[in-house]
Amino acid sequence: MNITPVAALAALPEGLRDDVIDSFNYIVRNYREHRWEPAELNGGKLCEAVYTVITGYIDGQYADRSSKPRNMVSACQALEQKTGVPRAVRIQIPRMLIALYEIRNNRGVGHAGGDVNPNLMDATAVLYMSKWLLAELIRVLHGLTTEQASGLVETLIEREVPHIWTDGSKKRVLKSGLTWKQKMLLVLLSENEAVGEQELLSWLEHSNASRFRRDVLRPAHKEKMIEFDERDSTVRLLPPGIAEAEDLVNSI
Repeated sequence: MNITPVAALAALPEGLRDDVIDSFNYIVRNYREHRWEPAELNGGKLCEAVYTVITGYIDGQYADRSSKPRNMVSACQALEQKTGVPRAVRIQIPRMLIALYEIRNNRGVGHAGGDVNPNLMDATAVLYMSKWLLAELIRVLHGLTTEQASGLVETLIEREVPHIWTDGSKKRVLKSGLTWKQKMLLVLLSENEAVGEQELLSWLEHSNASRFRRDVLRPAHKEKMIEFDERDSTVRLLPPGIAEAEDLVNSI
C-alpha cells in the first residue's frame, strides 16, 4: 500500500490532525535545538491528542480537536476493558501514553518538585516514544507494516535547517567549507519527500551529473545514508543519513 504523508492521518478531522502533527513537530524541533524542557512539555500535548484519536477510533467518531481527560492514567487504564478493537489501541498505545505522561508530569517538567531537571536522557525518551506513538496510529489507521509506518513518521517531520535558503522553488546551501556530501545531507534534511536527482544537482550547483553520481550519490547509498533510486532518479534520506545530517547541523 502506498500512502502519502498528506494522507497518513487524513481520516482525522483537520483540527485534530493538526493537534497531533503540531505537537509532534514541536517535540522534534525543540529536541534538535537542545531545548529539553519544551521538548518534554510537548510530550504531554501529544499524549492528549493521541488519546483523543484512539478514543475516537474506539467510539467510531472523532472529536474536532484534542482534549485532556480528567485523569490520564485512569482514562488510559479504562481503555483496556474495551473489546472489538486492536490490542494496540486498547493496551499498547494507552500504556505508552501513561509512560510519556509520567515524564511530562513527574520528572521536574510539568511542575516543581520532580525528581530530576529536564535533561537529554528524558527528552530522548520523549522523542522516541512520540515517534512510536505516531507510527502506531498510522499503522492502525492504514493497516501498514511497522516499517512503512515508521518511514511515514519521518516524512511528517517539519525541518527548519540552518544554512539552507529557499524561495519556495529553489534552494541554496549558504555555509561554505562543506563537502558535497555534507551539502547534500543538509538539503535533503530540509525536504520531507524524495528529491529528483536533477533538482538536487541544481540546488547544489554541481555541474557534473555523472561525477556526482560516482563520488557522492552511490557511496552515500552504499553507506545507507540515502536511498538513491537510479531508475527513477530520486534521492531521499534514510534514518542514518538523518542522524548524520542533524549532527552536522548541531556542529556548524
